[in-house]
Amino acid sequence: MGAEHNHGNIKGKKLGISILLNVFITVAQAIGALVSGSLSLLSDALHNFSDVIALIISYIADKLTQKQYTAEQTFGFKRAEIVAALINAASLIAIALMLIKEAFIRLDEPAVIDSFIVIVLAGMSILVNGVSVLLIKNEAEDNMNMRSAYLHLLSDLISSVAVLIGGICMSVFKVYWIDSALSIGIAIYLIYSSMGLLLQTLKVLMQFSPSHIKSEEIADELTKLPYIQNVHHLHMWQLNDKDIHLEAHIDFSENLRLDEASIVIEKANRILKEKFDIRHILLQPEFGIQDSKELIFKEC
Repeated sequence: MGAEHNHGNIKGKKLGISILLNVFITVAQAIGALVSGSLSLLSDALHNFSDVIALIISYIADKLTQKQYTAEQTFGFKRAEIVAALINAASLIAIALMLIKEAFIRLDEPAVIDSFIVIVLAGMSILVNGVSVLLIKNEAEDNMNMRSAYLHLLSDLISSVAVLIGGICMSVFKVYWIDSALSIGIAIYLIYSSMGLLLQTLKVLMQFSPSHIKSEEIADELTKLPYIQNVHHLHMWQLNDKDIHLEAHIDFSENLRLDEASIVIEKANRILKEKFDIRHILLQPEFGIQDSKELIFKEC
């Protein structure tokens, strides 16, 4: 528990630094967008603002997951990070759709833009988001909440590079429609990069089985044990990125004593932990019970 708490503190500090950096660049870009008239710079500022909101949500969720379990909250707030990831992914898609609408309106009447301001602020945004991306990169590998924050920052880094290129093109070639075109390209990328995470978080919240574990494989492994002849009424779901829960009924071929049945169940638990990395297990032993023996029970 101490190691997990320390890891949570490290995540919190890194998120806090990233929040401060992105507040600074968001304010700077918003002012620069108003002065220069650049839609792509404004879109980047809005994206940076969404980064700030996303990072704050991730920070709060990270703190909530460290709260102790109670009689009313037997799982604590472990789902908070999944909810945060869902909000962050959905907000990215909403922002992207808004940017596409504004960019198409601007395409009809391209505005003259102060490209120097665009170039300077895009460069600053690249620096800030680059530092933020590096800060939370390791934590993003195995945590949906941190991955959603990382995705916000990485996508903004990429969009800032696009804005910088657009600013240079506007400065050299005086082609101002490229500002709106870049905004559309950035928005499409945001939708593409966010959709996978959105679907992943929805699957967890809908209690779908983890895609990398097959129920049939679990049943095959358990029925190899002595006395277990059938596995049925199996339910498997994720609480968050790491915690997988499983419950199932197991039919015994013989009417074992309780201590003998407990030994078999302990062996089954060990297989589920070591082979499938399932840590929260409830196996209900049965003998002579006349019920449906389907692996996945379909209620009428």
